[in-house]
Amino acid sequence: MDTSNDEATGPAIEAFPAHEAVVGGGMTVRRALPHRLRRRVGAWCFLDHYGPVTLKPQDEGMRVGPHPHMGLQTVSWLFEGRVLHRDSLGSLQRIEPGQLNLMTAGRGISHSEETPAEHPPGIHGLQFWIALPESRRHGEPAFDHHPKLPDIRRDGLDMTLIMGEALGERSPAKAYTPLAGLDVVCRDVGTRRLPLNPAFEHALFLIEGEMTLEGQPMAPGTLYYLGPGRESLALGNTGHARAFLLGGEPLKEDVLLWWNFVGRSTEEMQEARTQWQGHAARFGEVKGYDGERLTAPELTTRLKTR
Repeated sequence: MDTSNDEATGPAIEAFPAHEAVVGGGMTVRRALPHRLRRRVGAWCFLDHYGPVTLKPQDEGMRVGPHPHMGLQTVSWLFEGRVLHRDSLGSLQRIEPGQLNLMTAGRGISHSEETPAEHPPGIHGLQFWIALPESRRHGEPAFDHHPKLPDIRRDGLDMTLIMGEALGERSPAKAYTPLAGLDVVCRDVGTRRLPLNPAFEHALFLIEGEMTLEGQPMAPGTLYYLGPGRESLALGNTGHARAFLLGGEPLKEDVLLWWNFVGRSTEEMQEARTQWQGHAARFGEVKGYDGERLTAPELTTRLKTR
């Protein structure tokens, strides 16, 4: 897979429909990043939107067995439900709406995610990956839970800053490149301009309801890439609506994404796959998950950057 990012030189509005994929437990997700025409937004390189789903008593919900990561951060953000995280550092952490789970893989880590036995009836959320820069991607793995994040009320919007900096606020979550991740809920009906950092490229993803972007209606399940150099964004709504804004400085590094790994070469990916399959110490072991670890697929083609 070619996972390089297409160059953008100025403000734009480009629509990239998400495609459906199935993850552990048979849950269907809408995968907005990477897209074949838009691999990254800043260092954000992966975005899955799952739910809203009402779980029946016999449903397992989310159930993703132990699997490895390297060279990235995983960002878990819930709107509804409850998820239990376990990792090879020994972390055991439940996440609920309004809380952030942030795992920094560095040179290597493994984890599992599942809906716990006791949980609300619904589940709805986002899963992101952020590519780590060369200066951090070989470092030690880490896990952090942030139960409280900056809340921002402005121009009829209720917003939560989960990563990075925006609107004069800074998230406590550790980021290694300049970026922003903002959960945006339209509290009041109307149109307003949301200030942006012109040094960042941005994208907007509609979560629920109806919203306009620069006067044009947004389609659900579509990532709207906005380009760099934009100082503000016109958002409009006639009822309850929610979107997620992600942005960051363009990452000036060649980046490859294959399976659960972010790296720089085919050889690096193949070595990581071999080590995971061989239970090497690099990724550790997840204890307490009552299921099988995931098996890595075969890497049969050479990965390319451009």
